[in-house]
Amino acid sequence: MNAQGGKAFGLLKSKQEEKLNAVNEMFLNDPKYAEEEDLNSKLESFKNKYMEFDLNDQGEIDMMGLKRMLEKLGVAKTHLELKKMISEVVGGASRDTISYNDFLNMMLGKRNAILRIILMFEDKAKEQECKQTGPPPRKTFSDLP
Repeated sequence: MNAQGGKAFGLLKSKQEEKLNAVNEMFLNDPKYAEEEDLNSKLESFKNKYMEFDLNDQGEIDMMGLKRMLEKLGVAKTHLELKKMISEVVGGASRDTISYNDFLNMMLGKRNAILRIILMFEDKAKEQECKQTGPPPRKTFSDLP
């Protein structure tokens, strides 16, 4: 048994963060994104979100990582929907993982991938949930599933 599990995990995460920082640096130096407002803080935020859901620590979000991400956001999806989302993000390539480059291209790109829309509006949805006041609306039998 490895008594240093936590230390090894921390080392793995810091190596992963170094790789992601190198990718962020490429995006910061890319003239294509020179006009992007607040690019540095956006990249930092994207990196943290990406690392949270990279379950296999291979520097890629796999099907289970994506599933967990969406469930945590309250948007559970079927296996088929997850496959479709991944292929949308990786541009139709026949891969079943999302690399950090793919993730950044999706978040900073002009295409409105479903995953991007979900991630961008998660905060707005949380704000609206808090606004409801008063008793909940009455339910009828027709409201039941």
